[in-house]
This record gives sequence, structure tokens and C-alpha cells, in this order.
Amino acid sequence: MKGEVAPPRPSEVVKVTPEEKKEEVVVKKEVPEVSPLEKKVPVPGAAPSAPPEGIVSLQDIHFDFDRYNIRPQDAEILKKNLEWFKRNPNEKVRIEGHCDERGTIEYNLVLGQKRADAAKSFLVDLGVREELLETISYGKERPIDPRHNEEAWARNRRAHFEPLK
Repeated sequence: MKGEVAPPRPSEVVKVTPEEKKEEVVVKKEVPEVSPLEKKVPVPGAAPSAPPEGIVSLQDIHFDFDRYNIRPQDAEILKKNLEWFKRNPNEKVRIEGHCDERGTIEYNLVLGQKRADAAKSFLVDLGVREELLETISYGKERPIDPRHNEEAWARNRRAHFEPLK
């Protein structure tokens, strides 16, 4: 295997006495720094990046602060998500409601549930079978952006769609 050295054979063992000079070798391995924030995260209100041709994926939607109503730009994303449901007519999906870090745990769990339920209701109104959709709230417990600023909070206020296998 690369990088491994076999132990010396008994006849090859070399004894070093304290009087002998020792040479120190320092090996530096260069590893590129990668910030955890370099992960591509959709910006609310921006058009989602298109998946590779032939692949349709479910896109997250985002919410305004302390709200759970579906904004016009997110209604368009949900309509585009219909293509995925058409290609996967019997696939179950979990809709996860998420919040930013502001507010109590209890408050954000309720708000996250309202966000997940709003997304589910919208999809059902578009014709997705209700029995294929389940909802859960994670409140503020699963942020995708750990920073503490308006941009991060906007990214974390979302409904995420997770196909269930």
C-alpha cells in the first residue's frame, strides 16, 4: 500500500546510541482551506439553479420573518416542483419546516410546522396526493447557515422537501 513502510526485519534493526546526533524531519501536508460556508445555498427570492439535464429535484422555498404564507416567487418554485411529483407519482415526501435562530424553541417549532403545512396545502391544491406528503417541524434546530446575520436567517427560514425511500 502507498504510504506504508514495512517494519524492519530483525537483521536490519539499527541501534542508536545517545551520543549520536539526531536529525529532525518536518513534513508539512498542504490541505486547502474549505470554509463550511462555501456550500452552495439558494438565496431566497433568487431563481434556483437548474439541476443537470434530465434530473428534476425538489427545490426549497423560503419565508419572510415570522411568517408562513407562501410568497409569489415561492409559489412558482412549488409549481416547478410539480414536475418531480409527476416523474415520481408514488414517492412519499417529507416537508420539513425550518426557522431562523430568533424566538424560543417552542415558538419556532410551531412556526416551522405552519410553514411545512402551508407548503403541503399548496401542493395538494396543485394536485399532489395528500397521502404522499408528511410534515415535520425542526424549528431552529437544523440551520443550513450557521452565521448570525440577516442573510443566514433568510436562508434558514425554509420548507425543505425530502423524498422518502
